Amino acid sequence: MNRKINKILACVDFSDYTMMVLSYAVELASASDMQIVVLNVINQRDINGIRMAVGYFPTQGPVMLSVEDCVEDWKKDRHTQLKQLVKEHFFDDKSKMHLMVDTGIPYERILKTAENENIDLIVIANKGRGNLSRVLFGSAAEKVFRHAKVPVVCVRDPEKFKQGGRL
Repeated sequence: MNRKINKILACVDFSDYTMMVLSYAVELASASDMQIVVLNVINQRDINGIRMAVGYFPTQGPVMLSVEDCVEDWKKDRHTQLKQLVKEHFFDDKSKMHLMVDTGIPYERILKTAENENIDLIVIANKGRGNLSRVLFGSAAEKVFRHAKVPVVCVRDPEKFKQGGRL
């Protein structure tokens, strides 16, 4: 198969893996004139938590807490964080990058963004959580691997996945 890669989706969550994901995406894109879509997803679970908190603690007086305003503030803040990260660490490659912040269930938004943006390759971190947490919560990366229509590159922390370490 001789398929040209034009767009890479780099999935970031501001964890320790964010720099690794972006570094891999930039390195892959340096081979030619590829574009990188950098995506951060505000988890629907967090938004639901805010909705519950607003329900339990109704505001009194002139200050009104709006879930929608809170989410918009999060989006703006995360977009600013992404811009700063790119400026500080990937300045020479910033023209190749398109920054996006979305809301929803992370793996669903990643797959939908890959479809909508005509992505050819996804770069995502595998954090290597233990089996129990994977069973209880699932893994966004694992679901992306299973359902993506394009190749997925898994970025791992070499220290966490040393030979003889946990599988």
